[in-house]
Amino acid sequence: MQNSYSFTKTEPGGSGCEANLPIHAEEKKLFMIGKIAKVTGSLILGGFVFITYEVLSLKKLLQIDTQALHQEKLKSYVYVRTASLNQSEYQGITYQARKEIHKAVRKILETEAKFFRRPFKEQFGTFDGEDHECALWLLLKRSQSDDKEVRLQAVQDLANNSHWHDYQYGTVAQTCDQRTAIGLARSKDIDLRFFLPPPPLPKVKNDYTIEDELRLLLVSLPQTDLDPCVQHFTSLALRESSQILAAQRGGLWCFGGNGLPYCETLSKIPSETVELFCLQALVQHSKVSSHCDKIEAKGGLQLLQRIYQLRKDSAKIQRNIIHIIGNMALDERLHASIVRAGWISVLAEVMKSPHVIQSSHASRALANLDRDAVKEKYPDGVYVLHPQYRSSQPIRADVLFVHGLLGAAFKTWRQQDVDQRLDKKASEGQEEYSQCWPKTWLASDCPALRVISVEYDTNLSDWKAKCPVEAHRKSIAYRSNELLNKIRAAGVGDRPLVWVSHSMGGLLVKKMLVDASKNPETEKIVNNTRGIIFYSVPHHGSQLAEYSINARYLLFPSAEVKELSKDSPALKELNDDFLSLAKEKKFSVLSFAETLPTHINSMIKLHVVPLESAKLGIGDLIPVDVNHLNICKPKKKDAFLYQHTLKFIQDVLAQELGD
Repeated sequence: MQNSYSFTKTEPGGSGCEANLPIHAEEKKLFMIGKIAKVTGSLILGGFVFITYEVLSLKKLLQIDTQALHQEKLKSYVYVRTASLNQSEYQGITYQARKEIHKAVRKILETEAKFFRRPFKEQFGTFDGEDHECALWLLLKRSQSDDKEVRLQAVQDLANNSHWHDYQYGTVAQTCDQRTAIGLARSKDIDLRFFLPPPPLPKVKNDYTIEDELRLLLVSLPQTDLDPCVQHFTSLALRESSQILAAQRGGLWCFGGNGLPYCETLSKIPSETVELFCLQALVQHSKVSSHCDKIEAKGGLQLLQRIYQLRKDSAKIQRNIIHIIGNMALDERLHASIVRAGWISVLAEVMKSPHVIQSSHASRALANLDRDAVKEKYPDGVYVLHPQYRSSQPIRADVLFVHGLLGAAFKTWRQQDVDQRLDKKASEGQEEYSQCWPKTWLASDCPALRVISVEYDTNLSDWKAKCPVEAHRKSIAYRSNELLNKIRAAGVGDRPLVWVSHSMGGLLVKKMLVDASKNPETEKIVNNTRGIIFYSVPHHGSQLAEYSINARYLLFPSAEVKELSKDSPALKELNDDFLSLAKEKKFSVLSFAETLPTHINSMIKLHVVPLESAKLGIGDLIPVDVNHLNICKPKKKDAFLYQHTLKFIQDVLAQELGD
């Protein structure tokens, strides 16, 4: 029985219309090889004899399995995104035909190589196609290789190409696998045409608003045996619930038996505020693996995509959404769903953001998705500042930044704010302002370092606590255990390590090292520690704690502030334990101390950490004419604070960093 099928071709100079031509099995070989792309190849055999393969010779030499070609064509068909009268837009269709010839000729050359017992070379002689088009398909094939090194190199080669046409970027976007798309997204200066846009999203069901959809998603998540902080944030979100939604669920929302009040009217609360409450609640839920499964099952990834696209004007909302995606990406079972929901193109775009917080959240999410090149995972609150992209530069050591009271993973380490009183000429002479000097300056000066910053909630007062329902969570002991588990997941301790800490963060570092030394699973963190930098760390207490206690009727001091009381027995015990460990392990230590008072608010001005409290008892102590907040914020890259910090890191890691 003869085979026949339809093949689509566009006549040169035509209108771009497609004609379906019935072709029989014997004619297909001539049509595929002769009509579309006449193949003439000259092969050198034995270095002397030249054999020219013309169309009829090829026909006689091999019988091409046209059915297999047809099936392969169906599998790899590249869909044109939109219809257009512009003939250049149809290059993708023309190229698809070339690709089929490419495969046929490749099979011929492979067979010829076997026949003459010659090595097969991956080139196609006079194949009727541009060289870089052949390269594109070969790279796509290699990107799916079983050999990891081949895959990684293929993705790098794809990312480095910048001379392709739009349809070729579209070809990669529509044919590459999940692993390749993630690798491209983590490639520096990547062309965004490599990624498909998020898929069209279904309309909101039953005319519900985005707020309604968010609440319904929260309602669908587990509500019993919840972490107290998850309860707290969920209750804040549902407090804004309309009575209609409440009635649908059978009345008032309750946590621990306490009914939640409703606002008098939903219209009084701005939509963005309500959405932000709900998203903050989802951030907390996304820290629980089983809740992530529920979020995905209930269409949460698609809902978050819709909100992200609608709220392009709200950095906070978008940051919370990417925070959720980063948490969900910790579970490899959800990776395919995250990719299908269109998040790779979004994350690749946000990676290019000039705002360090946005780009670092996207970087964390992509690193958690990239199981081909990243062996570590970055739990909630752990951010890699460098390298944020795939790199061939080997990482030889880690530097870990730990902020203090009222600090954060990024803002604590920004460059000291520019003095607005400087005249315009002086301002123009300034170097570009750094939102996070470890990410810009340190990464540039020491590219072989992995730079990590951690974040945890701290408060001066319980009035402003983000999650005030569990005071013990704010203790140094609790945070030490929590952060140790997180940084171990991120691979901290596998390489030589330097700690950089500010204020209460230094006490936390000391506690983590003391605790790690007592646990065989974390002991290598201690053994790989090479040095520690303390910026105004209150080793012997702080005046801030004394003031807070005296003014307790005005300011209820939080648990972490109470722990900073001068001559606290707990602080003394911690310091003694740490000194003993530091001397045993021969840690290198550098301390900086503030000499200027700090404005806590318009009424309070304190010398937060006096010189005597900043004295650890080992290592160098350097007083600096700055206040408590600016002690870790160099004015510029060549400032004493940064240069001395850099030199310390380079000196203690000299063996690892080499030349």
